[in-house]
Amino acid sequence: MKAPVWDLPIRLFHWLLTGLIGFSWWSVRFDHTDWHIWSGIAILTLLVFRLLWGFFGSSTARFANFVRGPAAVVAYLRDSSSWRAAGHSPLGALSVVALLAAIAVQVGLGLFSTDPDGLFEGPLASLVSIDATDTARDFHELWFYVLLALIVMHIGAILYYRFMLSTKLTSSMISGRLALKPGTEPMRPARWWVAVLCLAAAFAVARWVVAGAPPISP
Repeated sequence: MKAPVWDLPIRLFHWLLTGLIGFSWWSVRFDHTDWHIWSGIAILTLLVFRLLWGFFGSSTARFANFVRGPAAVVAYLRDSSSWRAAGHSPLGALSVVALLAAIAVQVGLGLFSTDPDGLFEGPLASLVSIDATDTARDFHELWFYVLLALIVMHIGAILYYRFMLSTKLTSSMISGRLALKPGTEPMRPARWWVAVLCLAAAFAVARWVVAGAPPISP
């Protein structure tokens, strides 16, 4: 019998992030730099929300419940049946953290970048020198290939689970439910108003960044 595994905020985050990454690639590929910048700001908002939700959200969303040390990862590789918690496995957690970190680096570089013609710039570009913005743009372009490699690996893992382990991870990220092994600890949902507060805080941070990150008064 299927049980709740992913809450609605996590599922919305996942699919919105997927769409925005695709849109970010499309917008810069076809020279819609202004749209590309706003897409990056939207991704920044999602990342801040996910960070907060990783501390205050449902049990399967909390970093403390799925991020484990090397010993736990090795133990999982030796015997995956020993893991008895809904959500990400210790190995899957490494993929999630790596992907989120890579996206955060990509967004961070974009915030300080300017386009080659100097017509568009990230909201924080004015805080650094012209040489620094050029360097940020170059790394922003190159880092995309690192991000792309991690995305391909993520898709590969999903396909492996689907065809080798008969586990439909994609459908579970749509419905939020998945068949769990007996004895698996179920998801403990968070309050809806906590999600609203986390989203409001994420919007506030994004708005502050768009404003050029002015100094915070003591």
